[in-house]
Amino acid sequence: MSPRHDDERAGPQEQSGQTEQTGQTEQGGPAEHVPAATDRRSLPRRILALAVPALGALVAEPLFLLADTAIIGRLGVEELAGAALGLTVMQTVTGLMIFLAYSTTPQVARSVGAGRMPRALAAGRDGVWLSVIIGVVLAAAGLAAGEALLQLMGADGSMLDQAWAYLLWSLPGIPAILLVFAATGVLRGLQDTTTPLVVAGCGFGANILLNLILVHPVGLGVAGAAMGTSIAQWGMALVYLTLLVPRLREHAVPLAADPMGLRKAFSVGSWMLLRTLSLRAAMVATVLVATDLGPDTLAAHQVTFTVFSTLAFILDALAIAAQALIGKELGAHRLETAARLTRTMVLWGVGFGVITGAAIAVVGPLSAPLFTPDDAVASAIGAALLVVAAAQPIAGLVFVLDGVLMGAGDVRYLALAGLVNLALYAPALYWISSAGLTGTASVVWLWVGYGVVFIGARALTLGVRARGEAWMVGGDAA
Repeated sequence: MSPRHDDERAGPQEQSGQTEQTGQTEQGGPAEHVPAATDRRSLPRRILALAVPALGALVAEPLFLLADTAIIGRLGVEELAGAALGLTVMQTVTGLMIFLAYSTTPQVARSVGAGRMPRALAAGRDGVWLSVIIGVVLAAAGLAAGEALLQLMGADGSMLDQAWAYLLWSLPGIPAILLVFAATGVLRGLQDTTTPLVVAGCGFGANILLNLILVHPVGLGVAGAAMGTSIAQWGMALVYLTLLVPRLREHAVPLAADPMGLRKAFSVGSWMLLRTLSLRAAMVATVLVATDLGPDTLAAHQVTFTVFSTLAFILDALAIAAQALIGKELGAHRLETAARLTRTMVLWGVGFGVITGAAIAVVGPLSAPLFTPDDAVASAIGAALLVVAAAQPIAGLVFVLDGVLMGAGDVRYLALAGLVNLALYAPALYWISSAGLTGTASVVWLWVGYGVVFIGARALTLGVRARGEAWMVGGDAA
């Protein structure tokens, strides 16, 4: 469970001196005056304490998918191809639902900062209930339309059978996956990223063991891999519930969802979903252009994007730390501390971008032949990675500012900015698709478009917002 917070002790709240945060409890009575005590650790130590475990937990989810792929790959080509289609559907759905973690964290963190633990836990509870409701709806939709969707994606015959087997037995795990997202967001808001790391690590180990048993010795094949992953996800979900339910009871927070709380969670989540959709749209549009430019361009782009995504874990860990810390400081009305945290994390984000960029610039062109025996494609990968290297400091700034504004609960701006970013990116992408580019030039310009124009547009829209003060709203409600 998360470490005990000083915010739970009764006493005056710090707000540029010694003032109190007043209000109403969830039951309508006077709010408990609980302090939002200042964390005595240095800002770098506070950032690292959250970011390092968050990085480990972020890596766990791709490992689930990697384990499935490796185990299924031993069954045969048709099984692997079918499972790949099922995995694509699952990755797309769950990828869009990641907002359940990112929207829950700032709501919980603000109330923690304001010294109102019952309200923080109530916000987390409502986020968890919303995740279960959405998960059940998505699982039912998958049961009704999943097979038809796979057919639309081009699956037929034996491949369709394998794809549907994987997707069918993955559907029971969707509510658990989304519950884990929301519960992870709750613990991050409580300033605890270590527990999600431990739960994810244990879940990953259980997933491998279950899949090894169900796929081969038991002989369930592709369906067994999906079953194993679903069981592991439910195990993780139950662990989170055993951690959160006693804490709810300790603070006399009802277990049942509050309709108004659900409505607020849905409102915040819908803006976050729109933001996520804008990012996915940019990625998909880039892939479509790469496909149109030819198989060599698509292959080089895929490798380059995989490297970019892997490095993004480091920057995303900083963003998660930003969400939790900024939310808590704003909830406690410590606006100057929030501003200092923002400046520090911006420097860290850009600094890590410089470091990772330098590493890519040195290693990328040398390692490109490891991804393909084709000299032309390897040359294109090496050149594209140099563009990625140059763009890493901008990416570092973007990830951190994204986390800062999420932590502030500035979700409406993030969603609308996402649409602006797409509008700025579209002309560049159109030019790249129609300029008659080939070979290395096509991949390089594609990554100038995505890594410089699109990421640069995000840096511009986020930077303009962060320089102002409209997002710095104190208190436990943004």
